[in-house]
Amino acid sequence: MQISDRLVDLAIQVQQVPSPTFGEGTRAEFIKTLFEQQSDVLSDISIDNTGNVYAKYSGKNTQSAIVVSAHLDTVFPLETPLDIKKEKNRIYGPGLGDNSLSVAALICLVEQLKANQVTPASDIWLVANTCEEGLGDLAGMKAVVERFKNQVMAYIVLEGMGYDHIIHHAIGVLRYRVTIKTQGGHSWADFGSPSAIHEMSKLVAKISKIEPPSEPKTTFNIGKFSGGTTINTIASEASIDLDMRSASQAELGILTNRINEILNDFRKPGCVVEVKIIGERPSGYLALDHPIAQIVKTILTESGVKPLFLGGSTDANIPLSKGYPSLVMGITRGGGAHTVNEYIETDNIDLGFGNIYRALCQLAG
Repeated sequence: MQISDRLVDLAIQVQQVPSPTFGEGTRAEFIKTLFEQQSDVLSDISIDNTGNVYAKYSGKNTQSAIVVSAHLDTVFPLETPLDIKKEKNRIYGPGLGDNSLSVAALICLVEQLKANQVTPASDIWLVANTCEEGLGDLAGMKAVVERFKNQVMAYIVLEGMGYDHIIHHAIGVLRYRVTIKTQGGHSWADFGSPSAIHEMSKLVAKISKIEPPSEPKTTFNIGKFSGGTTINTIASEASIDLDMRSASQAELGILTNRINEILNDFRKPGCVVEVKIIGERPSGYLALDHPIAQIVKTILTESGVKPLFLGGSTDANIPLSKGYPSLVMGITRGGGAHTVNEYIETDNIDLGFGNIYRALCQLAG
């Protein structure tokens, strides 16, 4: 059986186990079972308090290690149908590329190391971690980095798609939940009293007029707006979820300060504005001349792939923000991520996986 066939089969098995952010437990247990089936070469198999699954492939030198991780969670609610559809060189399935394929790759990496009787110089830790998506706020990777700190040579993060993408620049992210509270009342009898929805609408309109720089790229998005009770009630509460991002931590700070000024302008008698930080992903950077970046670049180039070094918001944000070497590698092409029409292409799986395997072997020595 080709690696691609084995990897796809495993990926579909993983994908069929629902794993929404904060609800990854069943999938975590499934991965733990798969690790335990390789207990002749894996040790220290466990699940931590955050739900992360760990397994160690031992090397000759227990004083050094590489961490290879893939996130367990998907953006899809528990009740989402997880139907698989195959068409030519494409396989469709919610969460298949993001991130079931790379979770399955953890198992296939072990199988390849075992089949080739590889004894690396350094320990290799395989980690299936939680809380990468949405409001998970990278809690899983925070626990991973807290466990290993700088005791490892590199953190290699796997994603199912983007086989020619190398993410080495962690984009800074700050997320607010902004809530406006007013007294509310009856739409007729209390007309003129402040409405939380009206005030929030004005606030959103003012935020939307901000023009952040295009270089370094800086963005904001209001992804959720909620509030009110009935059509004939003056709303006493409304809230928005606001996402702010920048390739520059300094520019993210400037954007945040501008938005905080707008929020302060809306604080007045009868109108309470509350702000809660619901997500914070710190920025970081791995220099392109770093040995790890050069190793990965050479491996991809020699395989005929022109690597694209990019920025992104991923699990790598956490180690990079602390100055620990880290980058993200993908396995194949795909599309429709975070939609029910998500798909992966099968043509490049052997190539993408092979590059990850070679990079791991070279890095671990």
